[in-house]
This record gives sequence, structure tokens and C-alpha cells, in this order.
Amino acid sequence: MAVIEVNGVRKAYGGRPVVDGVSFAVEEGEIFGILGPNGAGKTTTVECVEGLRTPDAGTVRVAGLDPATDRHEVTQLLGAQLQESELQPKLTVREALELYSAFYPRPADWRALAARLGLDGHLGRPFATLSGGQKQRLFIALALIGNPRVVVLDELTTGLDPRARRDTWHLIEEARDGGVTVLLVTHFMEEAQRLCDRIAVIDKGRVVALDTPGGLIGSSAGSTAISFTPSAPLPPGDLAGLPGAVSVEVADPGGRVVIHGTDDTANAVITLLARHHVTARQLRVVDAGLDDVFLDLTEQAS
Repeated sequence: MAVIEVNGVRKAYGGRPVVDGVSFAVEEGEIFGILGPNGAGKTTTVECVEGLRTPDAGTVRVAGLDPATDRHEVTQLLGAQLQESELQPKLTVREALELYSAFYPRPADWRALAARLGLDGHLGRPFATLSGGQKQRLFIALALIGNPRVVVLDELTTGLDPRARRDTWHLIEEARDGGVTVLLVTHFMEEAQRLCDRIAVIDKGRVVALDTPGGLIGSSAGSTAISFTPSAPLPPGDLAGLPGAVSVEVADPGGRVVIHGTDDTANAVITLLARHHVTARQLRVVDAGLDDVFLDLTEQAS
């Protein structure tokens, strides 16, 4: 069952389209990711889901409700962590958590939430004195404090150190396992690959791909990368003619070779090396990552 439905949404500013016919559906209990370059229309799209902006065309539904006209009902079931947020400078962490708890009939235990996000030692500190990472953790806590059915997270872990980032990932996975549907906007490919059940890639206001992380990676033309340093130069024509090879890069004559292709390409490289009696030093064969797919998709859409 889809808990978020976005159909043909369009939004323009000053006559310039920012979101241009975006459609996707988010199933209940999944983490759905949105990836895209800066200015692609990601934040405007999720702001339409949150009810912060009204589409010029198309429809948005959250649990069957229109975020623009059913604002009160939607705010009771949807939590949001915005890309940019501020609180009153003198408001303490404790006061913020207590205040936001009062907005909901059945809030989460803010003390437990603060402890899980590493804020329990900062409850008495004014907002203005918090570091960027501490502010980010506070906004994540405020997004989850109402026990939402749906949570929208825009740049979830920006400003967090690696340990805090992984702790936050674990918290979001726990929320999903508890039945919360998560709409996640991120620039971190590792984050998207780790957390998301499905991902929509948006570029220039349009969805250019939508699949599971594994499906996106598998659809990449160069889904396997083979790199090595040959003990002697190999004929360039032989490298370019390898089956499944999408690109071949040679640092310099006799230098390191990087080939993007398929599993068949990797097997053919081994055969080619044996035929020329060449040894491959520092041979590496790795699957393409989500960042490779992202670059391919956004370059194709450019």
C-alpha cells in the first residue's frame, strides 16, 4: 500500500520549471531515497509532500490526504527534518524537546530519543551554542518526536562525523523496522545504498531512474571495474575490443589500466594477459557503486 503518492507534480519559479512532472509512490514501511544534483528539484518535491509548497500542477497524497488542504491531519502523522532549520537562539535543547512533545497527542519519550542521538549531555545548552552536528541531531529528534507514521529527512547526516552518521543510520533503520515510512533526500551515496529500499534519481526536475539500489547498479553499462598495472604495455586496440568494455583508461604507456565493463570483460582481461604473457600487478575487480550509476544517469540527462 502506497502511503505517499506523487503524480505529475510540477512547480516553477519565475516561469522556470524546477519540478517537471515528477511521479513516484512510497510503500508503507519502506525507506525511499531521492538522489540528484544540486538544483535538481529534490527539496521542492519533498516540500510539496510536507505541505510547505503547493504544486502548480499534479497531485500529492500522504495516507490519502492532501498536504495543502488537510494540513492539520498531515502534520499529526508526518515528521520532517528540513534541509535548513533554525530555532530561537536562547531555547535550550530540553525546552525544544519538551515544546515539540506538547504538539502531539502521543509523543515519543524525548529523553530516550535525546540519549540515542547523543544529546543527553547537552539538554541545558541554548540552541545558539550547539555545533552544526549537534543542531542536526536535534532536528532529527524533533522530526521523530511525534511518533510519525511518515518522516521526511532532507540531508539527514550533513555535518555529522562518521560515527554519529552511522549511529543515525541505525536509528532510522530502527524507525523503519517499527513501521515508520521514511522519505530520504541525500547526497551521500553510501547512505542511500545502505538505507534505501528504493531510490528515485531526479535531474533537471524529472525522475530519470527509479529502482532498488541493486537494480540501479545492475543497470549500469559499466557495472564492473577492472584495474591493474601490466608488466608490459598491452595493445590499445586489444583493450578497447574486449567484450562488454564501456571505457578504457590507460595512465601512460605501460601504466595503470582501468576498464569499465561487465563480468565478461573481467574474464576477457585474464585471457588477454595470458595471451601476451603479461603479469597484472595490483589487479582489482570491483562492482560499480551507486556513485558511478549516479554520474552515468545525470550525465545522460544533461
